[in-house]
Amino acid sequence: MKKLMINVFSVLLVSITGIFTVRSQQVYKFSVQQAVDYAKQNSVEVKNALLDYKIQNETNNQITAQAYPQLSASGNAQDFLNIPTQLVPAEFFGGAPGTYEPIQFGTKYSVTGNITASQLLFDGQVFVGLQARKTALELVQKQKEVTEETIKANVEKIYYQLVVGKQQISTLTANVERTSKLLDDTKAMFKQGFAEKLDIDKLNVQLNNLQTEKSKAQSQLDAGNSGLKFLMNLPQKDTLILTDSITEDKIKGDILNDDYNYADRKEYQLLETSKKLDAFNIKRYQLSQIPKLSFIGSYSKNAQRNDFSFFKGGSQGNWYTNSYIGLNLSYSIFDGFSRRSNLRIARLNLQKTNNSIQKMEASIDNDVAQAKVQIANAILSMDNQKQNMVLAENVYNTTKKKFEAGVGSNQEIYNAEADLKTAQNNYYSALYDAIIAKINYLQATGKL
Repeated sequence: MKKLMINVFSVLLVSITGIFTVRSQQVYKFSVQQAVDYAKQNSVEVKNALLDYKIQNETNNQITAQAYPQLSASGNAQDFLNIPTQLVPAEFFGGAPGTYEPIQFGTKYSVTGNITASQLLFDGQVFVGLQARKTALELVQKQKEVTEETIKANVEKIYYQLVVGKQQISTLTANVERTSKLLDDTKAMFKQGFAEKLDIDKLNVQLNNLQTEKSKAQSQLDAGNSGLKFLMNLPQKDTLILTDSITEDKIKGDILNDDYNYADRKEYQLLETSKKLDAFNIKRYQLSQIPKLSFIGSYSKNAQRNDFSFFKGGSQGNWYTNSYIGLNLSYSIFDGFSRRSNLRIARLNLQKTNNSIQKMEASIDNDVAQAKVQIANAILSMDNQKQNMVLAENVYNTTKKKFEAGVGSNQEIYNAEADLKTAQNNYYSALYDAIIAKINYLQATGKL
């Protein structure tokens, strides 16, 4: 009985563990846009970009803090183990001239409490820093958008590669079924004396090759699926099902528009924002030549005792007050030409950014020109390969009918099937090249 209970408990434990394991695995059915959205939300690169934005926001808070009033408090308690001694002319006490009498001034204990306040009235660097806060956040935001666009392009390319792979596997499956049926028909003809054993062997070789090709394509598809999960930061244990398909109309739609704008590219926007910050940096060093002005104030209490009785009343319980307010003006008369060098460096950095913008404009023109040529050629190749595939399929069907009618040869069927397989592979390769060319074109024009 005890053994039976242990076995039942073990079965229940395994069942419960299996349930939790199954529940921990998720199934995702994603369109290409859903896959992109998931990658944007979960990609490590995008997460870090969001953290950079938060870091910059806290950096802005540090700059803002310098413009707020500053308030500090301090306290000081001293126990003079040896009270300081001063030499006083002895003649004050009736002594001989030219001699000195050692006198101890002060008390054994001293306590001081102090509150200090300051308010910055003008500082050129802080003033410019306050102006540049929004632009600094904008720069980090643009960096995040560039990262998101790169991830989007990569996700779409892998996604459509897998879609084409699925279509290719479907075609390979149809080829396997067609060759398998042809093999069965040839075996039947062999039994009736209308085919040779060599014909059966050749078809078996073709069938094995097709099955091997299908197996390799499936392995590549599985590897690509894992790669897409990694790019999206989707757990490998989860199941990813792609719901979108590729159509020729989708590829040909909304392309080859001659109008494009440099400012549509995220990288160009990033450089333009960097240029704004470079200008702020120049202004910061220019205003640093103006003196800094701040308001200051202090309030303190001080008491001295020969014994530690600071909180007792009486004539010995007095606390003495010291307070003041004022303005503090500071100016660096000579800094070893450091300020001049900083200003020159800031201006040179602005020149570098302007050069990068000019280079980006030329790069965008080149990207768009090449993308137009690539997508036009890719669509033309896709259309031609589609026609070739249709023609090859017609040739194969006609050749197969001739063979079944006894007026064709096996060699004609082998050649027709090889031509069909080549045409199919060429079509799917052209189809993938076309969708990649479109993604590159949209990315080049800033419309991805």
